[in-house]
Amino acid sequence: MNRRALILSVLALGSASFVGAAWYVKRQAPLESAQSLVSEGNEVLVRPYSPVLGPENAPVTIVEFFDPACEACRAFHPIVKDLLAQHEPAVRVVMRYTPFHGAASEEAIRILEAARMQGVFEPVLEAVLREQPRWASHGSPQPGLILGIAVAAGLDAEAARTQMLAPDVVGILNQDRADVEAVGVRQTPTFFVNGKPLDPFGDVELRRLVSAEVAAVQN
Repeated sequence: MNRRALILSVLALGSASFVGAAWYVKRQAPLESAQSLVSEGNEVLVRPYSPVLGPENAPVTIVEFFDPACEACRAFHPIVKDLLAQHEPAVRVVMRYTPFHGAASEEAIRILEAARMQGVFEPVLEAVLREQPRWASHGSPQPGLILGIAVAAGLDAEAARTQMLAPDVVGILNQDRADVEAVGVRQTPTFFVNGKPLDPFGDVELRRLVSAEVAAVQN
């Protein structure tokens, strides 16, 4: 078992409702390509339309390439929230959609975007991740369950059915897919902190990198 998988397995043991956190999807493009993109000031990591958790103008930006159907993303979400709380108001999280798991991922992303239009993005995100084992089973995913989960968290279903098909949502999905390929993201979650890729991967390393960036901007 490689180090990344071991870390995610340890995280999984800490949650009675969560198993198999070491599961993630590999892509062929090398992550190292992100270094040149970032150094050139390319906007490929942060788009103005991307969902943001935390203060919009925070000096430290965590970019998370995220798939709502990804077990490892679900495992890391409490850590991300803890970092936001610990370093408030210096840190924000920019979420980039990475639909590696097909139709279930795309349905969840469309619903999250509808939730954002309705001003209920965060509660719907929490519900979708909490109930992920119900709808994102790897053997038999059931994306049809996601809308009901979101409605229970405050989403207006009737409005959402139209919003999910909006051209803007299609554009976001297409651009995020293109950026995933350009950066070379091959697994989720993948993190960058102020443009620096998290390498080696791990919760301790993420906390350390964020703390270092916060200290740098405060000095």
